Amino acid sequence: MSDRSWFVAANSQQQGPYPEAQFRDFVARGMVVANTLVWTEGMAGWQKAGEIPGLLSRTASAPTLPQSGGLRAHGTGYGGGPLSIEVGLWALLGRSLLLAIGTILVVPAPWAATGFYRWIVSCLRVPDRPNLAFTGNVADIWYVFVAIGLLTYSRATGISYLPFVLIPVQAFLSWMILRWVAANFSSNGNQLPIAFEGSALIYVGWYVLMFLSVFTIIGWAWVITAMMRWICRNVSGTQREIVFNASGLEILWRTLVFAIGCAFLIPIPWVLRWYASWYVSQFALVE
Repeated sequence: MSDRSWFVAANSQQQGPYPEAQFRDFVARGMVVANTLVWTEGMAGWQKAGEIPGLLSRTASAPTLPQSGGLRAHGTGYGGGPLSIEVGLWALLGRSLLLAIGTILVVPAPWAATGFYRWIVSCLRVPDRPNLAFTGNVADIWYVFVAIGLLTYSRATGISYLPFVLIPVQAFLSWMILRWVAANFSSNGNQLPIAFEGSALIYVGWYVLMFLSVFTIIGWAWVITAMMRWICRNVSGTQREIVFNASGLEILWRTLVFAIGCAFLIPIPWVLRWYASWYVSQFALVE
């Protein structure tokens, strides 16, 4: 445990990383208390120090470091750190069901999707970006969501190969949604100059590769990892770099646990929130 690094939220700033010994000193001095938000590798998201079993009592006897090594503000700069999400157990399940039902019914799809994105973005916690909101409107790309709803009935046509032929179309529609979502973030009521500039052709290529990798049984997890990192590299307008830290193996076993939990129906709300919280925490901002 001594080689861990900690991030601390102080003065409305995300600060760190701090070595374990220095973090213990902050606790011993009372600079990190029960209500202080902290994060270290392996945690799903930011958490109050007092809610982590044994954390405060374990560090109470830590050695004291010089005062100059204490917490400091970053001034007008922006700190890094992982993203997190705060969603209610039943709220996430209910919103996800509304999105699925709206898509199947086709006509309500634009309203269901826009409402879902507004809600989920409001639950995101991004370092140094308070009161995050989604500003997209139903009328922006309503036809995309209608098209996605219609594509769900491709199997009902009786043409066995049609769903496979339509995979590139689904990929292109997904690319349009990604661009739309990225361009409609605001913080404290101010529109953020974020944009996704990844090529549609390359995105479709990744999407098709992801579909083909399913036939390798486990290869899809590594394809998704590489695709997420490519997407992060093609987001512009941020003052910090966006990275995706999950490995293919981590995605593989967690997705399998999620699928098994859903197969038993009853655990769905719990595994859905667990999986969503972990996935979001794998995105981070770095200087």
